[in-house]
Amino acid sequence: MILRINLPTGIFVDQEVSSVVAESPRGSFCLMPRHVDMASILAPGLFCYRADGMESYLAIDRGVLVKQGRDVHVAARSAVAGELGFLEGEVRRMHEEMDEQERSTRSAVARLEANFVRRFMEYGRS
Repeated sequence: MILRINLPTGIFVDQEVSSVVAESPRGSFCLMPRHVDMASILAPGLFCYRADGMESYLAIDRGVLVKQGRDVHVAARSAVAGELGFLEGEVRRMHEEMDEQERSTRSAVARLEANFVRRFMEYGRS
């Protein structure tokens, strides 16, 4: 299979691989060359691929994976290559960043809702 990982800054990986292991919100999964075509959302986590008999590990932030024929395309916000011990900390940081973004989004939605209700009540008075 040809694995291509695209980041906003450019192509991170572009090489022939024999397997890919990734994490979705529902758990991890493995892709091999003859597996059915598919698409999946990627959760922040570890990403592993085997090329030339060696495994390589990445920490990948949220993204999308599409397997079509022999091509596996990944679009991710960020990726970091390294050893598993180092990547564990990176995945933890990505999860914490995602939690903070979700809290910020919930706060913004709550402010919008409160503003809407306030304006609606003001409109009812006039």
